[in-house]
Amino acid sequence: MSSEFNAQRILRAIEALPLGQVNIMEVCGTHTMAIAKAGIKTVLPKNVKLLSGPGCPVCVTPAEVIDKILELAMEKDVVIATYGDMVRVPGSSPRDSLQRRRALGAKILIVYSPVDAVDFAENNPDKQVVFLGVGFETTAPGTAAAVLTAKERGIKNFSVFSMLKTVEPALRALKAMDGFNVQGFLCPGHVGSIIGEKGFRFLPEELGIPAVISGFEPEDILLSIYLLLKQIAEGKAQVQNEYERAVSKSGNALAEKILNECFVKRNDIWRGLGLIPMSGLGFREELGEFDAEKRFDLTPSEPKPTACRCGEVITGRLNPCDCPMFGKRCTPEDPVGPCMVSSEGACAASYKYQGV
Repeated sequence: MSSEFNAQRILRAIEALPLGQVNIMEVCGTHTMAIAKAGIKTVLPKNVKLLSGPGCPVCVTPAEVIDKILELAMEKDVVIATYGDMVRVPGSSPRDSLQRRRALGAKILIVYSPVDAVDFAENNPDKQVVFLGVGFETTAPGTAAAVLTAKERGIKNFSVFSMLKTVEPALRALKAMDGFNVQGFLCPGHVGSIIGEKGFRFLPEELGIPAVISGFEPEDILLSIYLLLKQIAEGKAQVQNEYERAVSKSGNALAEKILNECFVKRNDIWRGLGLIPMSGLGFREELGEFDAEKRFDLTPSEPKPTACRCGEVITGRLNPCDCPMFGKRCTPEDPVGPCMVSSEGACAASYKYQGV
């Protein structure tokens, strides 16, 4: 049976559901990009609206945190190691990014794995290598493994600026927002592979919101949307796991063990959501030597007003195309905010795939 035929069957099943106006939100940047690329919004019934949530790790990082990174990058003998997306993210000032600071002499190392940064530090003992630890539960175990590797090797010139965050507190904060109008969540399969089905049970059991853990192929997403809408139509609220090939009920015990060995939960600031209690991951006291915030006394400055409206986009309050700067003042070539930079950003997805 062809994928096209399967998709048509799912769409017909969605159209047959007895529903009024429904808003559902994906909270995964990979879902955001896949939905835009496949044109899924354009084939759904008009009464079903997809909203993008805080699922892009780069996008939820506040501008004042980026400002501190930009300052640190100019320190003598400091090398900033980072994933590629972070290089072009602007801080409070438009066009000021790690890319610009590199042109001014900052040493920026783009890596594919945090262990690459550990290796670089070991081979360059005269440099202070700071890895920008950005991500959710998906990438956090890799960052933790890199720190534990550095400790095992006795590497003293490696540290991590932890911007790592966890998904559950953000979803709780969304639900508590004034005017929140979402009837169901498409949950991130990547995060689910770490925390398992159990990590999303709070949505139906405590918040009364239906949830489906989804894979990333267009058919995965369409089927997950159908399962979610079916719950809503039937007045049910539960966690369904469409992505069973990667997500278990209990999650990845080894990954969670590594996380607990390295990090503790702490209060953290999210773009668009503000301070969320116990939503970030900070270092355990015994690993404080690897904490770049302590090593370099990195205290974020007070938030500054910016023209960027990414905070509204990633909380479902603004469609990227409705931002007055979208495609004009703000483009992937000259971004005003991270949602237009990141490969998982809602604005970048909308811009690339015809503004859907």
